[in-house]
Amino acid sequence: MQRSVPLHNKNSGNVLGLKMFRKMPMRFFVLVILGLVLVSCNEDSKLESEISKINIDFIIERFEKAYMEANSGDLPKLKQAYPFLFSKHVPDSIWVNRINDTLQDQLLNEVHKTFSNLQDVKDDLTSVFQHLKYYDKTFTIPKVVTLTNDVDYRNKTIVTDSLLLIALDNFLGEGHEFYQNIPRYLAKNMQRNQIVPELAEGYAKKYVFQTNRKTLLDEMIYFGKLLYFKDKVIPFKSDAEKIGYTEQELKWAQANESPIWSHFIENEMLYSTDSKLPSRFIADAPFSKFYLQLDNESPGRLGQYIGWQIVRAYAEISEEDMMQILQKEPEEIFNKAKFKPRK
Repeated sequence: MQRSVPLHNKNSGNVLGLKMFRKMPMRFFVLVILGLVLVSCNEDSKLESEISKINIDFIIERFEKAYMEANSGDLPKLKQAYPFLFSKHVPDSIWVNRINDTLQDQLLNEVHKTFSNLQDVKDDLTSVFQHLKYYDKTFTIPKVVTLTNDVDYRNKTIVTDSLLLIALDNFLGEGHEFYQNIPRYLAKNMQRNQIVPELAEGYAKKYVFQTNRKTLLDEMIYFGKLLYFKDKVIPFKSDAEKIGYTEQELKWAQANESPIWSHFIENEMLYSTDSKLPSRFIADAPFSKFYLQLDNESPGRLGQYIGWQIVRAYAEISEEDMMQILQKEPEEIFNKAKFKPRK
């Protein structure tokens, strides 16, 4: 005689559980969610309180101000104070001509008008250094120097182990007359509130390690790590500021996570080594290139944005230290993240 498989007990338990689930009032679940949020917020508050107690002492040296006030006879003093800014291959006559150049005067005057006071920048940098010191006990505070670089917007900041340079003429405001010939998608981030995110990215590149950067997924995870680093080091900045989006662009990306992800999956882009994909979805651009009608509505760098969400999902599941996450290979992060886009 054939025996029946006794599944009814297991199933009845599931049914009972489901009935009990349905009888629970909605406010119960709301309270549970609120409780979890409060616990998370309390933990974050404790961490930030601990980090804020780390002692940091530095000054911002204003090279551009010293240069503006200098005459040709002051050049030896400037070279002695800032030897790292004067190449031995550039004759003194070039520097003297710059001191007397009216266009340089105009540039320096505009910087002085916009940045007569840098206390807010120093406060933010203090917090950055505190966070870096918390996550990296070997971190040492660099020499911080502001200057101008003839609006070389590809090199707004320079970060080394011992030196931090900020070219203030690249942060005068999106609509500044000096930026009229610069593409709008780049000029929109040439403003004061992007100084610290720029510097944080410079530091992120020093800490992020990745063997592979061949596929679109590799690039997405790499830039996702850079943005996750900003989550940890500049938590006082908004997500829009971290990625360099407007609030409207960020909302567009959030609202379209699911179709963006579906597009990547359905077109088998993640593991593709097509060299055109990074320029379409990773590099700075006025919009992302899906080759669809919605392109003009989209912000650029959506591959970076999705990579950020994948790394965040991995961090939440793994609960690993930030420094560990920055060293993980993209395949491991992607496989363990079980990323699901918001709908």
